[in-house]
Amino acid sequence: MDNALALKYIDDLWLACSPKLSDRGLKHAFTTRFNGKHNESMNLALHVGRDSEAAITNRKKVCDALKLPFDRFTTAEQVHGDKVSVVTEKEAGCGRYNYKESIAATDALITTLKDTPLVLFYADCTPVVLADPIRRVAAVVHAGWRGTVAAITQKTAIRMQEEFGCRSVDCLAAIGPSIGPCCYEVDETVHEAAAGLPGYDSLFVAVRPGNWRFDLWRANHEQLLAAGVPGKNIGGGNMCTSCNNETFFSYRAEKGKTGRFAALVWL
Repeated sequence: MDNALALKYIDDLWLACSPKLSDRGLKHAFTTRFNGKHNESMNLALHVGRDSEAAITNRKKVCDALKLPFDRFTTAEQVHGDKVSVVTEKEAGCGRYNYKESIAATDALITTLKDTPLVLFYADCTPVVLADPIRRVAAVVHAGWRGTVAAITQKTAIRMQEEFGCRSVDCLAAIGPSIGPCCYEVDETVHEAAAGLPGYDSLFVAVRPGNWRFDLWRANHEQLLAAGVPGKNIGGGNMCTSCNNETFFSYRAEKGKTGRFAALVWL
């Protein structure tokens, strides 16, 4: 599967990426839950856990491994909404040391700035990274079920087109590790809320009355297609965080007591 995500070992860290899209200019990475051979927790979020200093140290490790400047590590206060924010020089570096200084109430970030990693955090929700290597625009999306049914991935791709003149045919996207349709069961609330999404009929499989398996990978893939991104330019959507809980944090598998891994994209 040339669209599959792969794990790679860089500077004592295990990271996932889409090799097919990396070769085409999509600079991105999805971190894992452990620090190389030391098997230390690689929680990167400041809003979970008690040891914020450890999370900051882990953020610096990731930046060092990827040769990115930590002072431009930029993140947001994720609220499971559909707000998309553009990161300018004013916002560069927001949230790197302090959760309260993150870009407020935002679940997708876009930038045209060089060497400015956009970073969001996950434990089952779907990470999506996008880039237009021609017009030099990058974006990262946090799409849990609420963000997915609000079409945040499609809105982000369209915002790139409308605000920065990106052509959809030039855009590359990777869908990161998240809970797969094998493990994600939802009730009627989610099933009804998703009505109207692109490819709606293919997103759910009934398992018993009032319960369905929800395919977040396909839902976000369909939104990218609806925004005009060619299927051949979309990678990932094959790595389940619940099935691979030894490698990635999973909110469901760990009953809410877990850390967060990160998705990063940069120019």
